[in-house]
Amino acid sequence: MKILVTGAAGFLGSKLVRALLDGAPGLPDVTVVAADTSRCPVDDPRVQSRIGTIVDPAFVEAIIDADVRIVYHLAAVLSGQSESEFDTGMRVNVDGTRRLLEACRAHGTRSRFVFSSTVAVFGGKLPPVVPETLALQPQTSYGTEKAIAELMVCDYSRRGFVDGVACRLATVTVRPGRPNSALSSFVSGIVREPVAGIDTICPVPLDTPLWVSSPRTVIANLTRAGSMETSALAYRRALNLPGISVTAGDMLDSLERLAGRDARARVRVERDERIARAMLGWPAALDASRALSLGFAADTNADAIVQEYLTDIRQA
Repeated sequence: MKILVTGAAGFLGSKLVRALLDGAPGLPDVTVVAADTSRCPVDDPRVQSRIGTIVDPAFVEAIIDADVRIVYHLAAVLSGQSESEFDTGMRVNVDGTRRLLEACRAHGTRSRFVFSSTVAVFGGKLPPVVPETLALQPQTSYGTEKAIAELMVCDYSRRGFVDGVACRLATVTVRPGRPNSALSSFVSGIVREPVAGIDTICPVPLDTPLWVSSPRTVIANLTRAGSMETSALAYRRALNLPGISVTAGDMLDSLERLAGRDARARVRVERDERIARAMLGWPAALDASRALSLGFAADTNADAIVQEYLTDIRQA
C-alpha cells in the first residue's frame, strides 16, 4: 500500500512514518511518500523522501498519484506563525490543503484522507467539556484555517472525492528537541527544558487548563484513523480525539515527582498575555466518547505522559 505523509520531516510526521513501516494495525506492508520542506529523517528503502511545499501545485501533483491509498496531512503553519504571518498561514493551511484534496479528487480513487486538526477550531464561551457538535468559533487565525480545512474534508467526503477523517488533536506533549512556533509549545518546554538542566518560563497561570495527549497515543490514533471503517462516521467526519485535562501546575507536579525538586525549580511563571489569552480560549476538555467507542486510545494521567518522555530520552 502506498501512503503519503505530509509534514514527514517533523516530530510527529517522522514518528508516524516509522509506525507505518513497523506495521500499523489494520494496514498491510507499505511504501511511504514522505513529503516536507526538508528531508524525512527516516532511513528506509520503503521511504520515498520528497522535498517541496504544498503551496506549489506541481509538487502536490508529483506526490499524489493513483496508487496513493491513504494521505496523512500533517503539514501546517503552526499557531504562533499563523497569528504573526496571516498570508502564510492561509496559503499553507487552507490553500495547500485544498490542493491536496483536489489532487486526490483528480485521480478518482477516493483515498482515505486523514487530516490533523486542532482543539483551536473551538473558541468563545465554551462549556467545561466541549462536544463534537458545538459550533466552531475559533479565536485565532490558526483555528480558523483548520476549521476551514475541516469543512473542506467533510464536503469532499460527502461528495465522494475522498474518504476523510478530521482528527482534532490535543496539545501533544512532551515533544523533544527545540521549541516550535506553536502557542502551546511551552507545554512541552516546562518539562523538556528542566529535565535538560535549562531554566524556562511558564507563560500562563498554573491553574490554566490544558487538553493534552502523549506522542505515542497520538500516533496510535492517527494510524487508527487511517485503517478504521468510516461508515460509522456517517456525515460527521470530524472527531474529537481523546486527551486528558490537566493544568500547567499538574504538569509541574508530575515533573517534580518524576524528575525531582531541582527540575521543578527551573521553571518560573511569567505571564505572556498573548499566549495566556489563546490558551484560556481553547477547550479545557473535549467529549471524545465517540472516538473511544471507535477504538481510539487515551492516555491515563500526567505522570504517565512525563514518564513516557523520560523513558524515551533515556533510551535515546
